[in-house]
Amino acid sequence: MDKLIKILRGLHPEVDFENCEKLIDGKILDSFDIISIISEINEEFDVTISAEYIVPENFNSAKALYALIEKLEDED
Repeated sequence: MDKLIKILRGLHPEVDFENCEKLIDGKILDSFDIISIISEINEEFDVTISAEYIVPENFNSAKALYALIEKLEDED
C-alpha cells in the first residue's frame, strides 16, 4: 500500500489518500491522473489494468485501488 500512496502523492501531495474515498466522485483525480496512475501501477506492481477495470469504483479510494492491484496480482 505504501508504494501506491507514494504514486498517488506524486500527483496530488495535498490529498489525504489514506482516508479519502471520493477521488473520482469529488473530482480530485481527472482522466490524465488515471492514465498516469495506471502507467505507474503497471510498472511498479507488474500488473496490467485492462479497460474493464477502469471504472470509478476502482479509483475512488486508495483502498479500492489497492484491492484491484491485489486481485490482479492473484490472477497472474
